[in-house]
Amino acid sequence: MVRPHLPLNALRAFEAAARHLSFTRAAIELCVTQAAVSHQVKLLEQKLGATLFRRLPRGLMITEEGLALLPALQDSFDRMAEMLDRFEGGHVRQVLKLGTVGTLAVGWLVPRLAEFRDRYPFVDLRLSTNNNRVDIAAEGLDYAIKFGNGAWHDIEAEALFEAPLSVLCVSSIARQLKSPQDVAQQPLLRSYRADEWPGWFAAAQVAPPPVHGLVFDSSVLMVEAALQGVGIALAPPLMFSRHLSSGALQQPFPICISKGSYWLTRLKSRAATPAMEMFRNWLSEKAAETRQRVGI
Repeated sequence: MVRPHLPLNALRAFEAAARHLSFTRAAIELCVTQAAVSHQVKLLEQKLGATLFRRLPRGLMITEEGLALLPALQDSFDRMAEMLDRFEGGHVRQVLKLGTVGTLAVGWLVPRLAEFRDRYPFVDLRLSTNNNRVDIAAEGLDYAIKFGNGAWHDIEAEALFEAPLSVLCVSSIARQLKSPQDVAQQPLLRSYRADEWPGWFAAAQVAPPPVHGLVFDSSVLMVEAALQGVGIALAPPLMFSRHLSSGALQQPFPICISKGSYWLTRLKSRAATPAMEMFRNWLSEKAAETRQRVGI
């Protein structure tokens, strides 16, 4: 059936009646009479040469033919409605799907999103967080911000900035730390990267102790444990600047180690949309400001 000949009124009448299993309720939804809905459905049945409903004394029963037709119509109408909803003020709203490491989302990105919204009001940013294990294709993402060395197969990666790790703890613990050797005597909170604490002790020129105990898959969760006095976290001060500024956290030593950078990534096969270009340019600008401010 060619598109100009699609019986749109009849299809709308059938779809509404199928959802409600009632011509009367479908008529109320479509703001027409019950007779008009029934007439449109009959026209569609004649056009298709198939019975779509069994008319019962107390309602309708959809036939196998109707059940086969319904999902395609519902999907099509939903997609049209979603597209029309994206128009506002004469502009079409563009959807941008971004996945990011939770630490960067909470500690750096979210505080800047109001600026992005104000600059690009017609971009709908849909943000999801992860623990750095993300499948861009499977999750249907336009971009993912990842932490690492930038070498991912079939991924285009643009460096944003490093996030060196340092010792973070509450003041009651910080007062007990007169030198880096004292850190080894405290409960050490760990991420799933086993080389981080040995790396920090090496940078501090201290023999690393055996590290046991709690392991976290998120720096946000690990630092929350540190805020509760559970132990010492090894996390990026840049991502927890608000806690440091307020005094909730202390950084007792300036010793830092770098284990990678944050990268804006996308599939090499994914053509950039206008919304993607807007976001990339804005994010690159904000990352450059951060690099200049903290000297990384």
